[in-house]
Amino acid sequence: MAFDMILGGAVAIALLGFLVYVLFHPERF
Repeated sequence: MAFDMILGGAVAIALLGFLVYVLFHPERF
């Protein structure tokens, strides 16, 4: 279903964004 693809893409983008944030802000962890 298209909705599942959209939801999966949104989750993947959110996880990638979080990983990038952690990589560029390591002093916060």
